[in-house]
Amino acid sequence: MEAVVVDAGSKLLKAGFAAPDQDPAMIIPTKMKCVVEEGDMEDSSAFEEVTVDPVVRGFIKDWDAMEDLLRHVLYTGLGWEIGEEGQILFTDPLNTPKVVREQLVQMMFETFNVSGFYASEQAVLSLYAVGRISGCTVDIGHGKIDIAPVCEGAVQHIASKRFEIGGIDLTNLLAQELRKTNPQVQIDINEIEKLKEQYACCAEDQSSFDSTLNSCQKEKHVLPDGQVITIERERYIVGEALFQPSILGLEEYGIVEQLFRSITIVAPELHRQLIDNIVLCGGTTSMAGFEERFQREAVLCSSSVRPSLVKPPEYMPENLPSNSAWMGGAILAKVVFPQNQHITKAEYDETGPAIVHRKCF
Repeated sequence: MEAVVVDAGSKLLKAGFAAPDQDPAMIIPTKMKCVVEEGDMEDSSAFEEVTVDPVVRGFIKDWDAMEDLLRHVLYTGLGWEIGEEGQILFTDPLNTPKVVREQLVQMMFETFNVSGFYASEQAVLSLYAVGRISGCTVDIGHGKIDIAPVCEGAVQHIASKRFEIGGIDLTNLLAQELRKTNPQVQIDINEIEKLKEQYACCAEDQSSFDSTLNSCQKEKHVLPDGQVITIERERYIVGEALFQPSILGLEEYGIVEQLFRSITIVAPELHRQLIDNIVLCGGTTSMAGFEERFQREAVLCSSSVRPSLVKPPEYMPENLPSNSAWMGGAILAKVVFPQNQHITKAEYDETGPAIVHRKCF
């Protein structure tokens, strides 16, 4: 049986048996609904639906909910049999706390009885997915942005940057802007998310964005309940926030400036291989115009060197940027488990959860 690869994000959990040239078999929301057992509520009319987020800003926060979610994924979704559990590889977000890594490996061996475990950082895996071991990843997730220079398969943590903003903050920004121009309309946050995916885009440059103040095409959109809203400059504000974080009320440099500041911290002789191998990943990077704007800003940041974005290999699935960490994990799983580089049950029993820091790096 092939090893299972799990990439648990704040919005989506991706899981499946290691098949590097395929999309993960399961892509499901991480958010869970609490089900009330019969008899647990006397007045059903007073019941308010409760949701739980096992993963917040990239890190597991609710371990009981995570256990329930993984039980569904592994046994119901992927068909594991109790007593015949296989091997599993997890993707690690940048700067995952040691206690989180230890608790995860403990849950896998003690609760799920896996036969083997491995974990690797998402930045490294995203590079593996495009055939690189060195480069710099810019990962815009649902709840965070990670910028990580990687040299020979090792994240340069001293130069890495993590920001606790992401797709959810852009969704909230769009909701805020739409309320200003459509004050009479109540829009559900899930519908806002769909509007962001459909309409959000990046202006060519800051000058083009500024010009939308005076002239911007209006579009009418009919919501599922029949209400009609007007979408104008809001679509550009969402994308611009990545390059001008002050729009979100943050005193930070834009995403491209942050990237180059990270690279300059690394030893100068490594700059070239990092700048030549920039990988954009995360669903937000597929926003219309984002890649072109990123390239344009990168040229402005570095007049001497032209940065290069790595294109996904033709044989990989089209939506590789959204699933790159999972696919890189599938590639790595084909190596670490057959070559016995993973943590075995015997090793875990002998050393305990701390072994994850020695064997998974």
